[in-house]
Amino acid sequence: MNPQAFFKLSYGLFVIATKTEQKMNGCIINTVTQVAEDPKRIIFAVNKQNLTSEMIQKAGIASISVLSESAPFSIFKNFGFQSGREADKFVGVPFALTKQELPYLKEHTNAYFDCKVLNSYDLGTHMMFLAEVTDADVLSDEKAMTYAYYHEFVKPKPDSSQSAPKKGWRCTVCGYVYEGEELPPDFICPWCKHGVDDFEKI
Repeated sequence: MNPQAFFKLSYGLFVIATKTEQKMNGCIINTVTQVAEDPKRIIFAVNKQNLTSEMIQKAGIASISVLSESAPFSIFKNFGFQSGREADKFVGVPFALTKQELPYLKEHTNAYFDCKVLNSYDLGTHMMFLAEVTDADVLSDEKAMTYAYYHEFVKPKPDSSQSAPKKGWRCTVCGYVYEGEELPPDFICPWCKHGVDDFEKI
């Protein structure tokens, strides 16, 4: 199987957030789909290793910020390449609160959704949540960020000016480099949480 085929699927990019006991947290996800019109229901998937997934299961509520094409790499670095277990991801990030008092991004976001979780499903690496949308609004007319747009125009390209390139394995999703001849078969990228199928030898 060629795992690169999955990168041809069309994805958007979002910041999903929640809070428990006054702690707010969020992460980047690429799977949000409307599945019903009346009542308005969506599904979204979050990697189980992310603190946000644990918090959503506990709180039962979540907000979704739909990222626009103007979103800089710093947003992806902040919400995707560090853990909420060690950092407060909303420090220095302009945000407002939904009616459920959940944070959503005020900038580089064209819409947000306020959601109440109805059910969850264990999909292996990810938890999928079925949720009812309790509120939503449009924030701008900017085009939504897609996974393809992110890889082509936002994600930094590898630095070709380095005299001695690193040897090891590179994550094709986020660019993280694992230095070493052999990549452990159970290795998980510490930045984007993808497995060994998404690494290439360098």
